[in-house]
Amino acid sequence: MNNHNAHIHQERTEAVTASSGKLVILGAAESGVGAALLGKARAWDVWVSDGGAIKPAYKELLDAASIPYEEGGHTLQNILNADCIVKSPGIPEKAPIMKEIRAQGIWVESEIEFGFRYKGASKVIAITGSNGKSTTTKLCYHILKEAGYSVSMVGNIGNSFAKQIIEEPTEWYVMEVSSFQLDDTHHFQPDIAVLLNITPDHLDRYNYDFSNYIAAKFLIAKNQNQHNYFIINADDPVIMDYINKHSFTVPISHITMQDKLETAIGAFLQEDNIHFRYQGNDNQVSIHDLTLPGKHNQLNTMAAGISAQIAGIRKEKIRASFSTFEGLDHRLEFVAAVRGVQFINDSKATNVNSVWYALESMKTPTVLILGGQDKGNDYSELSELVKEKVKAIVCLGVNNAPIHAAFGHEIACMEDAASAEEAVQKAFQLASPGDTVLLSPACASFDLFKNYEDRGNQFKAAVKAL
Repeated sequence: MNNHNAHIHQERTEAVTASSGKLVILGAAESGVGAALLGKARAWDVWVSDGGAIKPAYKELLDAASIPYEEGGHTLQNILNADCIVKSPGIPEKAPIMKEIRAQGIWVESEIEFGFRYKGASKVIAITGSNGKSTTTKLCYHILKEAGYSVSMVGNIGNSFAKQIIEEPTEWYVMEVSSFQLDDTHHFQPDIAVLLNITPDHLDRYNYDFSNYIAAKFLIAKNQNQHNYFIINADDPVIMDYINKHSFTVPISHITMQDKLETAIGAFLQEDNIHFRYQGNDNQVSIHDLTLPGKHNQLNTMAAGISAQIAGIRKEKIRASFSTFEGLDHRLEFVAAVRGVQFINDSKATNVNSVWYALESMKTPTVLILGGQDKGNDYSELSELVKEKVKAIVCLGVNNAPIHAAFGHEIACMEDAASAEEAVQKAFQLASPGDTVLLSPACASFDLFKNYEDRGNQFKAAVKAL
């Protein structure tokens, strides 16, 4: 940033600190509309701009609040007059509009940063990671809700943070945050932050530099201090390498599948029991009492459980909540058993690491449905599990060449499908009684489907039609 732009940036920062002036919202989906509503309620002069079409439901909310908006393009002059810009997490830095904004030095922040300004005395549990964050967020929310807390689930799951604050504020916010949402945070400071794992993902957004993605994930702890908590997966080499090379003000707590704990607060696995250690107490839960399958979900349970203990919930309440929790739709979701073949919907597995976890939890021979919009996946980390557990692969995508190239020499039986119905029928023909058909795509869904939910729902409908 040159000196002129640095001066502009300083002026903008002073205006923003005063929490007044012209607020421009880029993107009119869940987070953008939530920020617009909150801004209007806090006396900002709000204007919304979306380069695409705005969904009717969001238009209704903006109209009801008398918030002006445009769609189908951006009026540059209006945007560059902003004192503060809240941008959708889906807008990349390489977008022309962002290049113009950065050149002018205008203050930009994410919706969770904007919401954090107005949360009052409420407390935040923020959860991130390449995989497992939705499950961990929902489980943590479930524990707090079952304990009678005033709590909401926000961020990437549930309402946007800003929208929840304006519509129904709560004393606790359990928040799933992506790296995109953590970008453009400045003062965001969760009371409890959780970092589950870091594996290569979204590298196209980070200039194909894994270190940029890693740094984005660690923004979750950037502003934490000695009164906060930072819970990390001590078994993740990427996380531990970063921790060892950087200093932190916030105390760090470990969760680990090892049989001992290196920190005073955290969770570990000993034989078949998860131990939660906090304030000198040791709370034990048998892994056989958990409703979620797979070792990765034991780590997710550790993260949610220790967060709940720090939040002040008694161990008996936490233990009871583990046995009543229902998992996420589209995440290792049992669909049906048809003539002895079990069908599992894991459509939310949009990267290779998620598929690794899914395969690791399979106990029977598996027909794997894989594919979609490839983000430059490296399938090599699946190689051993595919050899061990997968009897056939059905490729579900427009371009299945990368999957054939990755597994064609390991799996003799590979089929292509261009719809969920075709994939289910081919997988069913390849399966035998006692086998499992697993939809775990490792890819985005946008080549054939609206989103991963649409893909999962079409899969479930096709199974039920067998």
